[in-house]
Amino acid sequence: MPIAQNPLPRPQDRARFSRRTSRVLVVDEDHHILLFLDSDLGVEPVPHWWMTPGGGVDPGEDDHIAAARELDEETGLVLPPSEIFGPIALRRVTHGYSDVIVEQEEVFFGVRVARFDPSPRGYTEDEAACIVEQRWVPRRGLDALAEPVWPASLATIWDHWDDMVAHPTLPHLDLPDTEESVIPV
Repeated sequence: MPIAQNPLPRPQDRARFSRRTSRVLVVDEDHHILLFLDSDLGVEPVPHWWMTPGGGVDPGEDDHIAAARELDEETGLVLPPSEIFGPIALRRVTHGYSDVIVEQEEVFFGVRVARFDPSPRGYTEDEAACIVEQRWVPRRGLDALAEPVWPASLATIWDHWDDMVAHPTLPHLDLPDTEESVIPV
């Protein structure tokens, strides 16, 4: 029997941590959303997935301030937190990567902007190594992407945002707990 060249790590062998994140749907005037193509360099062949801008909420930050900071760091877009709509949706997600398992409470926001060229000037070293592309994707093009989109419910969140704008008293969407992993937990 052949020996596996690159055995997958067991969940108990990976570090595990929890965090709260702010994620932002950045949509332009033509209804295209800004997505990043991310990767896990610890797996061969290297897997990829699309995601929205966003990241961890730092101690002392509220979710809106974290969303504004993450937009600045990951796209170069500088906006006051008051111009960021939401929260649109909340969920708990587990991400299993080659080296870590991350349990996240995610808060989704939205911002409508004129299309711009995103700047990765604020990427961390890990982001610079793993994010391989930024792309404006049309609403109808989400299903045509070759790689998975995280969150898989992105279209539902986007639709709910439109509903919230049309009906200002509509509450945010509570999404079910889910797992989106390169290596299942």
